[in-house]
Amino acid sequence: MTFLLGQSMTGGYGAADILHDCTIGVERGEIAVVVGPNGAGKSTAMKAIFGMLTLREGAVTMDGEDITALAPQERVRKGMGFVPQTGNVFPSMSVQENLEMGAFIREDDIADTMDQVFDLFPILREKRRQPAGELSGGQRQQVAVGRALMTRPSVLMLDEPTAGVSPIVMDELFDRIIEIARTGIAILMVEQNAKQALNIADKGYVLVQGRNRYTDTGKALLEDPEVRRAFLGG
Repeated sequence: MTFLLGQSMTGGYGAADILHDCTIGVERGEIAVVVGPNGAGKSTAMKAIFGMLTLREGAVTMDGEDITALAPQERVRKGMGFVPQTGNVFPSMSVQENLEMGAFIREDDIADTMDQVFDLFPILREKRRQPAGELSGGQRQQVAVGRALMTRPSVLMLDEPTAGVSPIVMDELFDRIIEIARTGIAILMVEQNAKQALNIADKGYVLVQGRNRYTDTGKALLEDPEVRRAFLGG
């Protein structure tokens, strides 16, 4: 039984289906990466798993429970954290206020979790009083990921976390993502930097036109000559 599973998902916006019998899953403590060409339905698959898209067919289960009918905020209460690609921080609020906003569903003391986020992203401790809008792109991504971690999720979903950041910042973010997975959190991410993402992935999904074209371990996909030729630039 896969911990988080979007099984045979078919659906889209309005009448046109973007996903066609698409299956994506991830286990606790594992990193699963969704790659593929632009317009392949990668972000749509994430939104379907998070409940932002109504499925015509298929189901989403988490820890054995069918959550297909739950709204996104109900999925957050079940332990799902989602970091969208854009609009993922409150720019006029301080770093610390952004993190506090992330803990909105919690009624217990959040100080320990905030310390864990600051340990993971030390620059945020330094800039905790600064408005998030003044930070670099990479630092803003750290705020967005940190904010999602404030709910203490069992699954963290990231939509193109390294979009628009330098290769050095990308490597740093991927290192932090590995650290987060080691704490037992399941990580599901959509990534444009396919080669680098598959390098850290336990599991990889290559989507083409809303369908699963290849599903394998990250290592096997990196070594597959067809995948390399078609999706990884040789």
